[in-house]
Amino acid sequence: MAIPTPAQCLALMDRYQMPANIRAHSLMVGRVAGFLAAALAAKGEAARVEVALAGAMLHDIAKGPCLHGRCRHAERGAEICRAHGYDELAGIVAEHVVLAQGFTGSCGEREIVYYADKRVRHDQVVSLPERRDDLVIRYGADNPLIQEQILQNFLICRRLEEHIFARLHPLTPADLALAVTDYQL
Repeated sequence: MAIPTPAQCLALMDRYQMPANIRAHSLMVGRVAGFLAAALAAKGEAARVEVALAGAMLHDIAKGPCLHGRCRHAERGAEICRAHGYDELAGIVAEHVVLAQGFTGSCGEREIVYYADKRVRHDQVVSLPERRDDLVIRYGADNPLIQEQILQNFLICRRLEEHIFARLHPLTPADLALAVTDYQL
């Protein structure tokens, strides 16, 4: 199955006119996902760095056209991936906002990209509570239902974080921002 290189992901960002701020976010999510996939693979987990990296770089590929509610960016992003023959990435992109099955105890590229996205606010690595609060303010300020959905999503993400970092000990979630500083895409 085809997996795009980082250069091909950058070309797709250009083709789909990804706004600069979304591009910066996607590149940082890529760094976090690539770093975590490599670290987990080094510990014997079945995580493929190239898949996690490409999925992270393309997770918001449809964000620009969908910013004003014209479409759901995760679904549209999955369609874009499929259109380019990246079927495996389509599932990762489709579930980067919400994991369809929640966290089932296994941690593959889908879960890594989902988690990495929840740790990056704009282009900075932040804690889960910081990112959660940011999303509540931006997307759910006047909507208790959306607020509750975000809170439930982050409960799942907290379980995933515990799972990831139990395998990466002594690395902790607080170490992540510094750990990805030198990670190259």
